[in-house]
Amino acid sequence: MVTNGYHNADHVMVHGLKSSATLPGESAGEPVRQREPFVSVVIVTYNVSDLVIRCLQSVFASKVSFGVNVIVVDAGTDGSGDRIRAEYPAVTVIQAPENPGFGTASNLGLRRSHGNYLLLLNPDTVIPPDALALAVADLEANPGYGIVGPKLVRADGSLDLSARRSFPTPRIALYHFLGLPRRFPKVREFGAYNLTYLDPDQPATVDAVAGSFMMVRREALEIAGLFDESFWMYGEDLDLCLRVGKAGWKARYLPSIVVTHLKGQSSRTRPLRCTIEFYRAMHIFYRKHQASRAGVVQNFLVTVGIVALGAIAVFRDQMRPKAHRRVS
Repeated sequence: MVTNGYHNADHVMVHGLKSSATLPGESAGEPVRQREPFVSVVIVTYNVSDLVIRCLQSVFASKVSFGVNVIVVDAGTDGSGDRIRAEYPAVTVIQAPENPGFGTASNLGLRRSHGNYLLLLNPDTVIPPDALALAVADLEANPGYGIVGPKLVRADGSLDLSARRSFPTPRIALYHFLGLPRRFPKVREFGAYNLTYLDPDQPATVDAVAGSFMMVRREALEIAGLFDESFWMYGEDLDLCLRVGKAGWKARYLPSIVVTHLKGQSSRTRPLRCTIEFYRAMHIFYRKHQASRAGVVQNFLVTVGIVALGAIAVFRDQMRPKAHRRVS
């Protein structure tokens, strides 16, 4: 069990590999830590106090034989940070500037982390007791992998398709927005966006896993760098997976870990901003990773397409009753 924010944490600062490598933004004077597994859990929360407490309950129920510490970055205004300090006093709580964006807030937590494995975890998730142990064991057994993510299920038990992804190209995204993966989920050409042609109950090497539960090998993050803060929300997990891949590590989908993801709880408090950022993230990702290899005409068409899709999504959402608005 994880207790008081740490498990077996009294021995993690003594021995270890002597390395000067630090995460970007950290000081080089941090204590050297041993190679034995140690996990830092980083949770960014925004005005979902009850959910983040439920998430922490599941984290603290974890059955592990290695050190764990928990860092919560409170980016909201609902008093979640004070509640966490009172109920989980050993959790490190960082009060972020209001609404700085997921990547920026996550980086605040990552810079305070000490683990050789780093778990990015959404506050609207509930993890099983063996999740941390299984994720660490898989990365320990497979040194070529820098990232591992679980099978994500919604509250009703249905599969959350965002658990595994291909990197979006204009062709893959076009198929997705035309609805072809829903009509032909097992056709590889059409199902690449969310890899619907793969068996969701079989492990797989994938381009990317979701940032709602993403365990990253520290060495991989030290080389690839922290989240790109130009992404306010959405897309930063895809971008990180791509950069970790370029640094030489693969990403793995591990369905033996099943995590409940309530999805979209924070974004419901600000659906217009989140919808705009969803489509802006597409454009940032494309410009950063693909535009330089494309021609002027393709870049123009992609930009126009993203703007048009975003405008349609905003219009549709504004037509919904306020209580039912969401990112779409």
